[in-house]
Amino acid sequence: MSTGVVLPRDLPAADVLPFARRADALGAGSLWVVEDLGFRGGFAQAAAVLAVTGRLHVGLGIAPAAARNPAFTAMEAATLAEQFPGRFTLGLGHGVPGWMRRAGAWARSPLTSLAEHVGAVRRLLHGETVTLQGEHVHLDGVRLEAPPATPPLVVAGVRGPRSLALAGRLADGTLLAEPVTPGYARAARGQIGAGPQHRLLGYALTAVDEDADRAREAVRPGLSWAGTPDAAAHTASSPYAAELRALRERTPDDEEFVRLLPGEWVDDLTLAGPADRVRALIGALRAAGLDEVVLLPTGADRLAALDSLADVLGP
Repeated sequence: MSTGVVLPRDLPAADVLPFARRADALGAGSLWVVEDLGFRGGFAQAAAVLAVTGRLHVGLGIAPAAARNPAFTAMEAATLAEQFPGRFTLGLGHGVPGWMRRAGAWARSPLTSLAEHVGAVRRLLHGETVTLQGEHVHLDGVRLEAPPATPPLVVAGVRGPRSLALAGRLADGTLLAEPVTPGYARAARGQIGAGPQHRLLGYALTAVDEDADRAREAVRPGLSWAGTPDAAAHTASSPYAAELRALRERTPDDEEFVRLLPGEWVDDLTLAGPADRVRALIGALRAAGLDEVVLLPTGADRLAALDSLADVLGP
């Protein structure tokens, strides 16, 4: 089991490589780059980070599958796997519906599209010649001329029972790419239905500070997603799920919404507080089924926030 870190999507360009080097030096097990619409490309970030670090495992968490032809997705992933054996994991998902619609890439059947893409990419990375005339993917005798000796793991970034079950059937692992509670991790593991070889990873908003109130305030802005339909699965097992939805419905302004969140809800949805408390919360997520906990640092100074994680990274 390892503890990873997310590379913040809005980190200034000049700080990206120093952030990666620092995560490596602090002992993070992995660094996950994101590909959110309008920010930075996932494969380019992963390549840059792999090139300037010597040990760090790098994950792409997550690329919207339908935004690329699976043959070219496999080519990108295979290139990184060849150049940095055993250090890259490819994450594929549906993509955020609003973003994908704006980009003209939202599939008629997102579940079928993801299944076809993940299946085709994995087969290509494992050296197969792929012919597929699917609903969304059309390949005719495509293969990689030099498939990687060590194919990268392909994890699916999904939510909801049907998507989680699909990940269990087709992918090497599942990435719960929104902040995760132990209850959601347990439910997701059950819905995935795969054996222990299937890796389960999850992101967690994190602020380590001896002042618990200050830590809580640092993670609040990252909870604007809570209570939305897209986040429903993540909080369904929480005793306050209905109250959270009601608060979101009557408070459309994100800043006001996060300000009104009760402290105990913030504590449940994040890893915030002194180092010993955060370590205990990481342990609870592992006990709930996560093979890898990936910390999402918060705060205006991201490099300082990364440094504050030093006492909770590592095994």
